[in-house]
Amino acid sequence: MSRNAQRVQLARAYVLHQRPFRDSSLIVEVFAREHGRMTVFARAARGPRSRFALLQPFRALLLSWSGRGEAPALTGAENAENGENAAGAPALPAQRLMSAFYLNELLLKLVTRHDPHPRLFDQYEATLAQLRGLPVAEVAAAEALAAEALAAEAAAVEAALRQFEARLLEFIGYGLELAAEADTGRPVRGDACYHFQPGVHGVVIAEPGTPGCIGGSVLQRLAAGSGFEGDAQLRQARALMRAALDHCLEGRELQTRAVARALLNYPRRERSG
Repeated sequence: MSRNAQRVQLARAYVLHQRPFRDSSLIVEVFAREHGRMTVFARAARGPRSRFALLQPFRALLLSWSGRGEAPALTGAENAENGENAAGAPALPAQRLMSAFYLNELLLKLVTRHDPHPRLFDQYEATLAQLRGLPVAEVAAAEALAAEALAAEAAAVEAALRQFEARLLEFIGYGLELAAEADTGRPVRGDACYHFQPGVHGVVIAEPGTPGCIGGSVLQRLAAGSGFEGDAQLRQARALMRAALDHCLEGRELQTRAVARALLNYPRRERSG
């Protein structure tokens, strides 16, 4: 699709993905607050002295570009922070990188190009801040305390991801209804159980204890953007959001899921070998 020539200066954005092009250039997928997901072409961007050395994921940038077509030429990249924060936000802990790449892959797979989503951008930025700010468990601590800390860390990260998924589906117009029953329109009750129905993007009442049922309190927490109470609620939220996302993905596999599965299975293979 041909687009009119454009010149954009200092748009707040994040790098979602990049790939080499020819000898020294890059094709970069970015997510800009006022311009949405788009591709830019960074000429002579590879190398230690490149003016585009800042093009790294999870770093808030101010990008400038110009040109026509689907991939305008990148003309500038600056750190979005200034003054005392010129060094930018703290780096993501290594334990959180897979979760952050998962966010990027969801945006790449589900967000339409050139469709601005400022509220989704803000949610993405806030979720990255959560992943940076959550305390990292010290594995070297006493065994029982370390296990407890690791479980708490994993639960906090998972809660942040579930909330991002719910807001993503809301902001891209999927229409996932979490506050009311799809067939009756009545408000979801915290003490009731529900089944998710992809065809209507919502939930219907279910008998308590039936396989796959989701507690009304879980739906209420997802709708309100609040945290979860215990592993059972997290498991139900994960199952619901996975079913809704899979419906949107239409059979496309998320590579970050495949990598996470491989990493989980790796120790088992080593032990059995």
